[in-house]
Amino acid sequence: MTTITASAVKELRERTGAGMMDCKSALVETDGDMDKAIELLRVKGQAKAAKRGERAASEGLVTSYVHHNGRVGVLVEVDCETDFVARNDDFAEFAREVASHIAAAAPRYVSEDEVPEADRAAELKVFQEQAAEEGKPPPVQEKIAEGRMRKWLEEVVLLQQTHVNADRHDGKTIGELRAAISATTGENVVIRRFARFQIGE
Repeated sequence: MTTITASAVKELRERTGAGMMDCKSALVETDGDMDKAIELLRVKGQAKAAKRGERAASEGLVTSYVHHNGRVGVLVEVDCETDFVARNDDFAEFAREVASHIAAAAPRYVSEDEVPEADRAAELKVFQEQAAEEGKPPPVQEKIAEGRMRKWLEEVVLLQQTHVNADRHDGKTIGELRAAISATTGENVVIRRFARFQIGE
């Protein structure tokens, strides 16, 4: 059985826009064959941006959001491929929605790939120690720690967070909303970076 590397998962994700776990599963299922994994994700409908993900997103917007009390502000860069889409109302609205979400949810990273290995290791160690203190058998402890790690990533990674206005967005994550706007515009849409400012922080 082929070992699936993190870099292969990352490459597949960048090429398809599918989620990390979906990419890993596809690579496992296809024994590490990148082209077959892309095809599998497309068949499953998870690679809406399979071709778009390979195209450069060098246009876009920098959008700001300042909360009504003036205590929290956000700048976010959302990129696309053409200035035509960058001027599109739906694209601009998506960028605004992302900015207001960041203000409320305070993510630390755009994607899972950005989480430093040291931060991951430190969090996992805490979760493992917590699970050990609960007195469960070692295999159960590992599953508990892994579950808490996934939950932590959902809390700190922007693309994995459910939009704070869940009712308006049908409980979709920022990553799913990004895939939707990418499908609507027919372009590769990338949330490049953000800065969040809060009084006193």
